[in-house]
Amino acid sequence: MILSDRDIKKYIKMGKIKIKPEPDFKKQLGSASLDLRLGNEFRVFNHVKKPFIDTKDPKTFKNITHLIKIKDKEPFVFQPGQFILGVTLEEISLPDGVAARVDGRSSIGRLGIVVHSTAGHVDAGFRGRINLEMENIGMMPVLLYPGTRICQLVFELLSSSAEIPYYKKKGAKYLGTKSPEESKLEKI
Repeated sequence: MILSDRDIKKYIKMGKIKIKPEPDFKKQLGSASLDLRLGNEFRVFNHVKKPFIDTKDPKTFKNITHLIKIKDKEPFVFQPGQFILGVTLEEISLPDGVAARVDGRSSIGRLGIVVHSTAGHVDAGFRGRINLEMENIGMMPVLLYPGTRICQLVFELLSSSAEIPYYKKKGAKYLGTKSPEESKLEKI
């Protein structure tokens, strides 16, 4: 079951779902989703320095990006065909009985920006900022600014609480994410 706007507000006010900084419901709350804003850190791939990524050789996909931090009013110039890792401004904490799905916003999509490639699911019990696998599939550069509503979370109530929520999972690779992180494919 997907949570409605009423239930999203209720879960946040009760502290079941935690969002920091606290969302502005008038701007960020949809009928069945909550918009999250773009943070100010990005990981850009070093494709000029690295000739390939071999998924069987962890050495080839380490340090394949570099971190860029921009100021709040400064734009990130997102070039056509570019793939980057971004992060939400908000840090979330989901309870054991609620998962979420990250969806792009149509207003951003209509500019040619895909907000997540494959990792749209957020496990019950996740804590941290959401990493965004972003690509500009459009024909023109797009200036993105920190604080822009970039994606939306759709909250899904589980049939029962997870037996092993993400924060209790052995080897939870992305628990407590604060900034965009490279792939941790080599970890269990």
